[in-house]
Amino acid sequence: MDTPKFLFKQNIFLTIASFIIVFVTSSFVFMQEESSAIVGVWKTGDGNAMVRIYKNGEKFQGKIVWLKEPNDPETGKPKVDKNHSDEALRTRPILGLVNIWGFNYKDKNIWEDGNIYDPKNGNTYSCTIKMLNPNTLEVRGYIGVSLIGRTDTWTKQVAK
Repeated sequence: MDTPKFLFKQNIFLTIASFIIVFVTSSFVFMQEESSAIVGVWKTGDGNAMVRIYKNGEKFQGKIVWLKEPNDPETGKPKVDKNHSDEALRTRPILGLVNIWGFNYKDKNIWEDGNIYDPKNGNTYSCTIKMLNPNTLEVRGYIGVSLIGRTDTWTKQVAK
């Protein structure tokens, strides 16, 4: 057996294996970082609420953390989910309410398979989220197919 050729082949093999390990590991870390780009506080398009998006297990969800008008003008008390179809849930507060859930990161800054709840009308919709840039989300709620729905643009809020 020719030892120098064997060592040369072994070194090439180890070098290639090292590159593959580094590539796979860095791709996985990059994908994790990219999928978490959605995490943070986002102001809704109308500016009336802010939603904190966070990872819950393998999925992403969000809850309402700020309301421009936190109290119900009729009662003067904190707003509750008075339009929910389930009467038992109509007294839960809007502030702190999980209103988006079940999102999976797909690729190319798109999160799918989620739902969004609109406390204004008490309806839940299928939803996709697309990150246009690090500070802008397109949140699309729809019924059945994505063509029948509405898109809202959310802006990222900077921690103060």
